[in-house]
Amino acid sequence: MTRKTESQPAIDTSAIPKDVARQMLRLDNQLCFALYAATGLVTRAYRPLLEPLGLTYPQYLAMLVLWEQAPRTVSELGEALGLDSGTLTPLLKRLEQAGYVTRTRDPADERRVQVGLTEAGDTLRERALQVPAAMSCALPMPASELGELKATLQEFARRMRADGAA
Repeated sequence: MTRKTESQPAIDTSAIPKDVARQMLRLDNQLCFALYAATGLVTRAYRPLLEPLGLTYPQYLAMLVLWEQAPRTVSELGEALGLDSGTLTPLLKRLEQAGYVTRTRDPADERRVQVGLTEAGDTLRERALQVPAAMSCALPMPASELGELKATLQEFARRMRADGAA
């Protein structure tokens, strides 16, 4: 089914039999719930791997982005992670308090905040090297199936963004 947008009329669902419509409302028939449940389980699986690093799962994601390239602006981080600044700012404050990142105003544009890695944040990368392999071992699917699942979800997200659904 297609969702309604401003340029699209509401979908006429009157032809769908009531019993079918009721079945469609079952929780186990919802894609959103399957994604939500899987995300929660994966996030919980990361917890014991990230605790020794002193990171929460969202902090780990932010550090992954910074380990790829730093410094970055808060808006660049937000775009990479799909987070708004209201969510990202407290997360970055905690990473700064932990001594992993610095936040500085861009001298060329005071509105922009640059986020960089400290020496401790850069060193943390070495300790985090074991996390992806440990997660691969912890998940109950072969690596080939996980790779296919990841590719499918990435394509799904790409299409959602392209469609303007995100």
